[in-house]
Amino acid sequence: MIGYVYIFGTILFTVYGQLILKWRITHYGQLPVDAWDKVYFLAKLLLDPFLLSGFASTLIAAVFWIAAMTKFDISYAYPFMSLAFVLVLILSAWLFKESITVNKIIGMAFIVVGIIITSRST
Repeated sequence: MIGYVYIFGTILFTVYGQLILKWRITHYGQLPVDAWDKVYFLAKLLLDPFLLSGFASTLIAAVFWIAAMTKFDISYAYPFMSLAFVLVLILSAWLFKESITVNKIIGMAFIVVGIIITSRST
């Protein structure tokens, strides 16, 4: 059971990191064209505490993943990582008002079916 906690910890910290990065980068706008403006822009991003928490969550997700690898074969555990796609789709629609199209729903359905099939093939 603890192995699944590790997998879902990986997923949750991965999703948090992606959403927080999107939120903060949207706050700062697009990458400037001029080289020095890019350096300044990137320096501001790297000093943003929320972005730093996104980077930290990626590190934490990696630690959870390492722990998950001690419990499962990678061929079994890795398909569960696809749940991050589903969560990011749902949460980005809710938080950022991004569109959910029929094609996205069909694609996510295939991912979920694939996870179910893979998880039953131990």
